[in-house]
Amino acid sequence: MERARPHLTRRRLLQGAALTAVPFALLPGTRAAAAGTRTVDCPAAEWAPASTANYTASSRPVSHPVDRVIIHVTQETYATTLSIFQNPQKNVSAHYVVRSADGHVAQCVREADIAWHAGNWDCNTRSIGIEHEGWVDRPDCFTDALYERSAGLTASVCARYGIPMDRAHIIGHHEVPGTDHTDPGPDWDWVRYLRLVNFV
Repeated sequence: MERARPHLTRRRLLQGAALTAVPFALLPGTRAAAAGTRTVDCPAAEWAPASTANYTASSRPVSHPVDRVIIHVTQETYATTLSIFQNPQKNVSAHYVVRSADGHVAQCVREADIAWHAGNWDCNTRSIGIEHEGWVDRPDCFTDALYERSAGLTASVCARYGIPMDRAHIIGHHEVPGTDHTDPGPDWDWVRYLRLVNFV
């Protein structure tokens, strides 16, 4: 026996729409979670935002061209580096942090914004800063996973902005004009890194 289909009225349609909206509105923290979620620029990265007090909001590459990648070494653990970037008193950040053990990548500042990583305003406006967990005098921190994941990240940044994948455009923090930093240090294998960047 065939049943008669219910007659759809405007009232029934509105009731159905209201019922589907109610569960979403009643979920605790839904709006806060949606507002706090940011899309990362590199799909493999985890979003671990720096304090807004530690970078300059911008609209790069419209506001400033992006033509460099600057390689850093944290001189801290991965977790400590993230907490420093999240501390509004510190006045420092980088776009990305790469973990030593497994090459896991966290994005702390959107690429469109200006991270405070180079100690030189002109370089900050024109670059993407990538921190690497480790110490300049401990080459064991520069694992295969760190090199490989970082190289993939750098290659994707270069592709997005048309940055040549060479040593003139992928530089160490020690090469920033006016810096007193020595990272990534003498044990950073530039030949290996550039080879990986170019053949990812």
